[in-house]
Amino acid sequence: MDFTKEANWIYSTDDAGDIIAEVTFPKYKEGVVVINHTFVDDSLRGQGIAGQLMDEVYDVLKEDGRKAVLTCPYAVKWYREHPEKNDIVAHL
Repeated sequence: MDFTKEANWIYSTDDAGDIIAEVTFPKYKEGVVVINHTFVDDSLRGQGIAGQLMDEVYDVLKEDGRKAVLTCPYAVKWYREHPEKNDIVAHL
């Protein structure tokens, strides 16, 4: 799946331009964001798309040197299952 990356948002759209997958991570404070929302359209569920979004946001934050507070339930679960990527998780 192809994703569009913006400052605090990674998403994918269908041919009609509707969002079919996204993760949002607004700024919390300098150098820290909050991963607060993950969405995958019902038609794509079970295909690992949400995990791909988590990989993408990890890569963006790692590259930028930012950390993340996790409030999205899926992000909390995913990072718990991927401890090798917890280096970007901020513990406040």
